[in-house]
Amino acid sequence: MMRDTLTVILAGGRGSRLEPLTRDRAKPAVPFGGLYRIVDFVLSNCLNSGMRNILLLTQYKAGSLDRHINLAWRNYFCRELGEFIDVVPPQQRFADNWYTGTADAVYQNIYAIEREQPRDVVILGGDHIYKMNYKPMLEFHRRMDADITIGALRVTRSEAKEFGVIQADLDHRVLGFQEKPEDPIPTPEDPDVYMASMGIYIFNARFLYEQLCDDATIEDSDHDFGKNIIPGAIDDYKVYAFPFLDENRKRDAYWRDVGTIDAYFEATMDLIGVDPLLNLYDEHWPIRAFQPQLPPPKFVFGSEGGPATRRGVALDSLVCQGAIISGGTVARSVLGPGVRINSYARVEDCILFDDVEVGRRSRLRRVIVDKGVRIPAETEIGYDPEADRARGFTVTESGLVVIARGDELSFAPEVARS
Repeated sequence: MMRDTLTVILAGGRGSRLEPLTRDRAKPAVPFGGLYRIVDFVLSNCLNSGMRNILLLTQYKAGSLDRHINLAWRNYFCRELGEFIDVVPPQQRFADNWYTGTADAVYQNIYAIEREQPRDVVILGGDHIYKMNYKPMLEFHRRMDADITIGALRVTRSEAKEFGVIQADLDHRVLGFQEKPEDPIPTPEDPDVYMASMGIYIFNARFLYEQLCDDATIEDSDHDFGKNIIPGAIDDYKVYAFPFLDENRKRDAYWRDVGTIDAYFEATMDLIGVDPLLNLYDEHWPIRAFQPQLPPPKFVFGSEGGPATRRGVALDSLVCQGAIISGGTVARSVLGPGVRINSYARVEDCILFDDVEVGRRSRLRRVIVDKGVRIPAETEIGYDPEADRARGFTVTESGLVVIARGDELSFAPEVARS
């Protein structure tokens, strides 16, 4: 079944609401959970579902994403067996502009899709955090002889206003579609539940080609699946909704759009609980990532007889390989590979990307620090929003501070390390 299916992952989003984390990288390439990139979740879903023919469509600032795919994912696919993951930059076959919408991104790569001669095309976003087996959805799509099948998530009324909302009958045949409605329509079986589009689509390949070519000729179209293709197909074609089957194996279904700094921070903090909402330790549905060749994390200072205030310790935190907590304290934080926390420093409720160094006696609270940034000794960040803004840091409405990659911070040489 999967051999005659092609997967197209849309990974070209600018991610402007995640700036400055997307200043030098595409949104799917943003680190998540210390070791992973956002795109690793949809790619792990594909691999675990047996989907091994993948086109990854990139656009903005794709260098980091391209490197990550080469490092983390190429070895999982065997060309000799007809498997592949191809990173496809914009081809500009039909126009000189960037992709103008999700449908336009697929349309401009229609030749690459046709070349594989798939029976069905699975279209996925590369910037959501969730676990899903796509095989049952494909089986449903073929059993219903559908032209389009849409992945659907059960949400509340307040959440529904941020999605495309699906109206379907009891057989899951789609009857209507509202794009971010002020007054969403609930499901027929439960007036408190709404079905939201997840941006997961399965198309009959021939039908997809016809729809994309027709849409490309409409000048006032947004060339978007949710705004144009789906609503235009409902009345005349077989469009179905497939309820989300969560492989996370928790009471509530887990699906996150980490499209803003605050949403990204909250989703990351989900990971550090005693019973985290997202289970990264499930051998049944592993999430794969690039594993850097680094030594284990190390915690130093704290032996008997040493000063009580100089102790390398991490509480309720994720600490990746290569990290050294050298006499500092970390609480409720996520530390990426190669992070160093120097003596007497305190890091609370923070996300530190790869190779960040925190100087002696510094204090960080509710701070996201991008790769390679060095925090000077005796620096305080996250305690005075106005002072943080004055230093050029991004500060969200909730008070989160974001320090971008390349920000001008340096250590005084005499106190550089513990």
